[in-house]
Amino acid sequence: MNEICSIYQNAISAQEKGEHILSVDEMTGIVARERKYPNKPVLPGKEEKVEFEYIRHRTTSLIGFFDVATGRVEKPYLKQTRKEKDFVEAVKRLIETDGQASWTLICDGLNIHKSESLVRFVAEKCEIKEDLGQKKRKGILKNQASREEFLSKKEHQIRFVYTPKHCSWINQIEVWFSIMSRRLLKRKSYRSVKELEESILRFIKQYNVTAKRFQWSYQGEPLVV
Repeated sequence: MNEICSIYQNAISAQEKGEHILSVDEMTGIVARERKYPNKPVLPGKEEKVEFEYIRHRTTSLIGFFDVATGRVEKPYLKQTRKEKDFVEAVKRLIETDGQASWTLICDGLNIHKSESLVRFVAEKCEIKEDLGQKKRKGILKNQASREEFLSKKEHQIRFVYTPKHCSWINQIEVWFSIMSRRLLKRKSYRSVKELEESILRFIKQYNVTAKRFQWSYQGEPLVV
């Protein structure tokens, strides 16, 4: 936690050096809910009333990349699945925006964040010729712990920093997900997943116009109850 807080505090100076620090996570199971009846509009002395019954139109998942230094959400990745290949593809698209720069990605310890295909991508991109071994048998690919150790190395161009167990709240993208839920998803009505995804992308585009970095005050000290 101390390391992550230190990364947040140094994000501006890292940006000035051409480095990228992003908070990463998935928002899964976003439901395209169509309100069964129209909302009742605001009237003098009365709030808008939102219909509680809805028709469910499947779900989508968002892989978000929150730039700690700027507060912008970069290269959002929307798909109805959230699998290992989806995460690697999302990371690839992000890295391609500045292929020669250094990247630090903060995420939780979900298995797809420590996958074999992610290790292979990082090794290829960083031009690491070392034998990666074999999944469940030997070497870097043997298990999650060995893959995490490899992905966390500071000397790599692309580095992952993992939040401690039960501490995903320290990941800044979680704060942004809460903002999107309150401002967009809570009261909207969608007739399809496509309509939902288009709405999310419009929201992100508009949010980025006035985006500001979060004023992160927590320093990593134990919380006293």
